[in-house]
Amino acid sequence: MTATDLTSRPSSVDELLEWVRAARLGTDPAELTVATAFHTRYGTRHTGRRGGYRNAVLSLRVGAAVGSCGIEPGTDDPEVLDECVGATVAQLVAHPQPAVRIAALDAYLMHLRPHPGAGEMTAERVEIPGGTSLEKSRRRAEAVVDLLPSGLRRVLVVGVVGSLLAVLRARGIGYYPCDLAGGRTEWDEPVHRAVTDAPADYDALLVTGMTLGNGSFDTLLAEVTGCGRPLVLFAQTGSAVLPWFLGRGVTAVSAEPYPFFSLDGGPSTLYHYRYGGLSCSR
Repeated sequence: MTATDLTSRPSSVDELLEWVRAARLGTDPAELTVATAFHTRYGTRHTGRRGGYRNAVLSLRVGAAVGSCGIEPGTDDPEVLDECVGATVAQLVAHPQPAVRIAALDAYLMHLRPHPGAGEMTAERVEIPGGTSLEKSRRRAEAVVDLLPSGLRRVLVVGVVGSLLAVLRARGIGYYPCDLAGGRTEWDEPVHRAVTDAPADYDALLVTGMTLGNGSFDTLLAEVTGCGRPLVLFAQTGSAVLPWFLGRGVTAVSAEPYPFFSLDGGPSTLYHYRYGGLSCSR
């Protein structure tokens, strides 16, 4: 498979999972086992911010690679770790829990083609300097928003992150916030619970990798492929998965493998993948 041969790139997560089960991309997943499985649970409330958030992530280690998937609230099952340790990748990419399937898929793809070459593409390394949680969050948000094409009026943001919204506001880019949790932003704006609830007059999408874990990614991808709007992804969940969709609806990915920027005060590395020569002049 080559990066320019788009007919040989997956059109959905389900198709990519089928390729992995059939060992189409390389090593038979039945020959690889998960050595370590772990949950990361953390809460964050940046100094000076009105609100905070809590996250839970499932991570699986295959060889030297770690794959991760965010866990939807209320679905965090500690006993799943015992099911994962010692299991083969083939078993786990067929697991009934979406978070396990995606974490196993991410670990497998990271094992085969790690960053900066995920998805058979080439990434730019972006270093986020160390600092406070808020400083790192802002710097990461600036880097992610840099992946959007220039000249945008309004962006549909799927997966509300305060620092991303703050950067869009500072650059004069309007947005519609969308998140399964609903609620309101720091600026008291209503958050749409579903993409279909938001107005349709946006120019591009900025979407979290958590859409892999909650099963909405394939639907978003199909809709974007049909309308031609740029789709930029920021991915802790499935950072090695999403680059496989560049050119098949995805225009850019900010990939962030474990450990994530928010878990450490030192420098962090993002991997930025682009398809189609998007302008990043803003």
